[in-house]
Amino acid sequence: MTAYAIAHLQDAAPHPEIAEYVERLPATFAAHGGRFLVHFAQHEVKEGAWPGSVVVLAFPGIAEARAWWDSPAYQEIAPLRSRHIEGDIILVEGVPEGYDPAASARAVRDAVPPA
Repeated sequence: MTAYAIAHLQDAAPHPEIAEYVERLPATFAAHGGRFLVHFAQHEVKEGAWPGSVVVLAFPGIAEARAWWDSPAYQEIAPLRSRHIEGDIILVEGVPEGYDPAASARAVRDAVPPA
């Protein structure tokens, strides 16, 4: 099942280390079957506040996403980003083919105590 690395990055200021990070990043995730889905694209806020930028990487599965994050290649370049950009990064599994959101709704209804 596809998994994603999602970064919500803020306060990015131009710096040579950021350029180096961006140049070296693709080789770190390609080795684990990763690819860019979103990279600092313009976004349109519909609710709440969403300062900063979004980056989304797709991986064949959560094991590959974890292997990328934990890899020596990525951990070597991560400080180039973290020294200059604040943000939050998560790894998350996608839903399987044929996912039925109604089953989730039933689970929510079943969890509500009777009145």
